[in-house]
Amino acid sequence: MLDSSLPPLRIKGKTLLPIVQGGMGVGISAHRLAGHVARLNAVGTIASVDLRRLHPDLTEKTDRCRDKALINEANLIALDREVRAARDIAQGRGMVAVNVMRAVSEYASYVRRACDSGAQAIVMGAGLPLDLPELVADHPRVALIPILSDSRGISLILKKWGRKGRLPDAIVIEHPRYAGGHLGAARAEEVDDARFDFETVLPQALQVMRDMGIAKEEVPLIPAGGINSHEKVKRLLGLGASAVQLGTPFAVTEEGDAHENFKKVLAGAKPEDIVTFVSTAGLPARAVKTPWLATYLNRFERLQAKAKSSRGCTLAWDCLIQCGFRDGIAKFGQFCIDNQLAAALRGDVARGLFFRGAEKLPFGAAIRPVRELIEYMLTGRMPRYA
Repeated sequence: MLDSSLPPLRIKGKTLLPIVQGGMGVGISAHRLAGHVARLNAVGTIASVDLRRLHPDLTEKTDRCRDKALINEANLIALDREVRAARDIAQGRGMVAVNVMRAVSEYASYVRRACDSGAQAIVMGAGLPLDLPELVADHPRVALIPILSDSRGISLILKKWGRKGRLPDAIVIEHPRYAGGHLGAARAEEVDDARFDFETVLPQALQVMRDMGIAKEEVPLIPAGGINSHEKVKRLLGLGASAVQLGTPFAVTEEGDAHENFKKVLAGAKPEDIVTFVSTAGLPARAVKTPWLATYLNRFERLQAKAKSSRGCTLAWDCLIQCGFRDGIAKFGQFCIDNQLAAALRGDVARGLFFRGAEKLPFGAAIRPVRELIEYMLTGRMPRYA
């Protein structure tokens, strides 16, 4: 267990370190990473999407399968295994959360299976999770944590959920300018909008809560994106945050579930290697400009012109509710996102899509243990390098 002079994060009666590990899929944050983060009394997060790819028996059954129901069931089996394995590693400490994208077609099934398997929190982004309280009605002890990016979204969730007699147990506030993966702006040109700055959103969110009679302690605010130093943690807590969330810095730790090539790509990326583009879900996204992504971006306008709605899902299981490639939506991305993320999971640098945040990593290109990362974020003490 690590000690910290910083105020703790309190969720659902648990007293935790004020550090949250973000969910990263496909398979980048699974049971090993989430379990070790939780074991140190922080919040570890499993990304729920397409976890079958981490389990050889499930992959063998479904890799060339065209049976949508069989693929979905394999993913639910994998999710159950991952949650239980993470809790075994955590040994009752911290909190094991599951991240579910609202943009995924099977999001409701993922939420229910995660709760049944013992997840202690559901974190949901990539869309407004208006129906999340209903999905977990049978699991009142599971914490609900939406991911939002501005005070308007926060106000909407508080009002909509409030009418259902439920408040979020915390809210992650993700900054589109710095975060990796899918971003909270509606369009790529809005990513740098000042309304997303933490100095703006945190005071606004706290004022919204005060106006609604909600105490700061009832709904902890957790900024995410570009947080890579102890000094930033202290500054954000000073603005009213209760904890911080980190994604990419955890992805490159020794306990991270990612392939070693994946870690090297993320850790070695320079600022000019990190680009923002439109994903197949229609959301802005941020990733490393690998050979595949560079080629795709060069061809994007031509692919848009050829977009057609009769294509059908190339992998047969329709992972997204809306997919630019499958549904012929020209303004969305024109590629199979699951296929490219699966390549990244295998460590295929040439073909993979490697989501990454925009800021420098706390330890540069070094791959260090989870404990050292959390300790540095809490105390500012840098580890000694051999």
